[in-house]
Amino acid sequence: MAQAKHARAKHARTAKTSSPRRTGAAGADASKAVRGGIAQLVTPSPELGAIVGMAPLSRAEVTTRVWAYIKAHELQAAQDRRQIHADATLHKVLGRDQVSMFEMTKLLTQHVTAARP
Repeated sequence: MAQAKHARAKHARTAKTSSPRRTGAAGADASKAVRGGIAQLVTPSPELGAIVGMAPLSRAEVTTRVWAYIKAHELQAAQDRRQIHADATLHKVLGRDQVSMFEMTKLLTQHVTAARP
């Protein structure tokens, strides 16, 4: 009796229904796929466009390009690499002389608008 109960419980644990596979943006036409969050296409403001370009980009790509600008111009603090010292171009976007890398992404959202399809 105990073995039969154990066998039923084991069978119940192993018998799973197959879930349908999700098709993401790679499976569908990427231009028609709905993008949200960090993958959402945004249009940069003219101030931010001076750094990343004016073409619609994903939020992740905007952040990546700002980081490339920061590293190319050596704008990170020497002692605390989390601190960013803004030059004249970056100051127009951030509005401050110095920000942390965590504040930077929040300040960047003020300079992007949702791209029109």
